[in-house]
Amino acid sequence: MYLKQEEEKLLDSGNPTVAKCMEILIALGEIYGAEKLIKVKSAHISGISYQNIGDAGLEWLESLNAKVRIKTTVNPAGMDLQRWKEMGIAEGFCKKQLRIIRALEGIGAEPILTCTPYYLDDIASGEHLAWAESSAIIYANSIVGARTNRESGISAIASGIVGKTAEYGMHIKENRAPDVLVILDADVDPAMAGFKIGSMLKNEIPLLRARRMFSDDELKLLGASMAATGNAAIFHVEGQTPEWKDFKIPDEKIEIDGDIDEFDCEPDLIALGCPHLSENELKAILKTLMKIDRNVRKDTWLFTSKEISEKNRKVVERIENYGVKVFSDTCMVVSPATERYECVMVNSGKALTYLPKLRKVRVKFGNLEECIRMSCNEKN
Repeated sequence: MYLKQEEEKLLDSGNPTVAKCMEILIALGEIYGAEKLIKVKSAHISGISYQNIGDAGLEWLESLNAKVRIKTTVNPAGMDLQRWKEMGIAEGFCKKQLRIIRALEGIGAEPILTCTPYYLDDIASGEHLAWAESSAIIYANSIVGARTNRESGISAIASGIVGKTAEYGMHIKENRAPDVLVILDADVDPAMAGFKIGSMLKNEIPLLRARRMFSDDELKLLGASMAATGNAAIFHVEGQTPEWKDFKIPDEKIEIDGDIDEFDCEPDLIALGCPHLSENELKAILKTLMKIDRNVRKDTWLFTSKEISEKNRKVVERIENYGVKVFSDTCMVVSPATERYECVMVNSGKALTYLPKLRKVRVKFGNLEECIRMSCNEKN
């Protein structure tokens, strides 16, 4: 792989952290056949819950001795930094999680602690990124038209410190072309559609043909589900996403029906916000609660970024008046707090995939309104 003189100097900078970051990026480039490094606008670090990385990961983060060169943001932690006691988080876990946050701040990363950095970072079509959060990656590539591979937390840190990434995969236009046309039923739930598509297509890029327009929130849930069940980094939707006209329509076709896969259990927790809830989703939840006009009867947790929560403080306060808890900094998937429940109801294919694997709980699926009605024991 060709390196510029300035890049070669980073290998011999005398700073072990910078040199190691360069070695990581070069190794990835050589594995995937990249010819060079390219500049990236921002990096986003995933996998920072203490339960995920443990003491070894914490010690590695604390050993870093360099500052990021570009805007570098951070994924959700294993707890709400202010309301961790309400979540049932142990004090020992809290202390270790706060050390992780401080270590990331030490390299100059911004602890926004959300999986939806695209709500807070003004990214544009064609911009190169180094993001490590599957749902954010597929959103940036598909809905915005930015360019990022599926980075790991470590390679995202390396890109943040170097300011570059290897040019391969989603950074190259022709690699973003669809391989299969996916025809969706008119009544298909977007999150469940993504769940099914990801399960069926492990390496192909789909072009979706739908019989209605999807909102950005629906596209977010669709992509997050697809990235969780498969290995998807991008999808296209006819008439909606920015690059769908740039490529030939694939000859191969599959159809996805509107049937909801059954996950049968009686929920003792309703959890929404995987990916983190948007402003419009918070307002939709409040509207549903007002329509039912009854306090929740089951534990109901919502997850959103601190910035979205603070921006919509009055909406959040009104939601919590119904007995709902609105948490920030974390989510039901990365926090051990979920493990004390038997069955969690979600509207997310990503949560549907990861909760049984990571938190060892059973899951039930419904759309946003069905989840809120279940939380109030309202079936009709």
